[in-house]
Amino acid sequence: MLKLKDKVAIVTGAGAGIGKAIAQIFAEQGSKVIVSDINPERVQDTVNAIRVLGNEATGIVTNMAVKEQVEELITYSIDTYGSLDVLVNNAGVMDNFQPVGEVDDNTWNRVMSVNVDGPFYAMRKAIQYFLKRGTGNIINICSIGGLKGGVAGAAYTTSKHALVGLTKSAGYLYAQSGIRCNGIAPGAVETRIVETIDMTHIPPLAQNRIMPGMVLNPRSGQPEEIAQVALFLASEDSGFVNGHILVADGGWSVY
Repeated sequence: MLKLKDKVAIVTGAGAGIGKAIAQIFAEQGSKVIVSDINPERVQDTVNAIRVLGNEATGIVTNMAVKEQVEELITYSIDTYGSLDVLVNNAGVMDNFQPVGEVDDNTWNRVMSVNVDGPFYAMRKAIQYFLKRGTGNIINICSIGGLKGGVAGAAYTTSKHALVGLTKSAGYLYAQSGIRCNGIAPGAVETRIVETIDMTHIPPLAQNRIMPGMVLNPRSGQPEEIAQVALFLASEDSGFVNGHILVADGGWSVY
């Protein structure tokens, strides 16, 4: 039986990596998927990959740092399919591992706007719709960087801690309104998010303090492994799971 039959889901950052894997597995499990990404070519690639298997998807280019575009994304789903059941906030950017004393304003503002403001705008708009329906499901792709202090730079770490807090707040406050909100905290996963890192400009302090911890990582994950976790949270298999941050890092953060 298809776990997401007749559902409608939005997946942001779905042009590659974890987002693309989530969009594909949701579609395979019966969901109509709104594929959102800032890159038009990648949006179409994901839509094509879903449709070639006979599943349903439509794409929309969205800059998660622009409130109007994020709100339009929610409206687009409702206008296109007449519904929205699952919102997956996956889009995110890194920060070059800069410590607080070296973070420039542009980096701070870019990371916070994409990693925190964008999900907030999407959640606020979606929840207004979910409250009218009496049901809804939100999944935020957080990070073990949102639970720890030493695996990323100051901006990324702060943004993911904020997203964890936003997830728990929404999960608790709307629990009696038929709305669930959970997060996934991946460890190292082989995705294109490395494209948002300038590896030639990692500060010496990060090299000394952050990089040594990387050797503790048992292995890197694959996007499909995180997508399986997202499917669990999107389906009724996790009906009693709410306000939870599910760690999927191969055991890295246990140390």
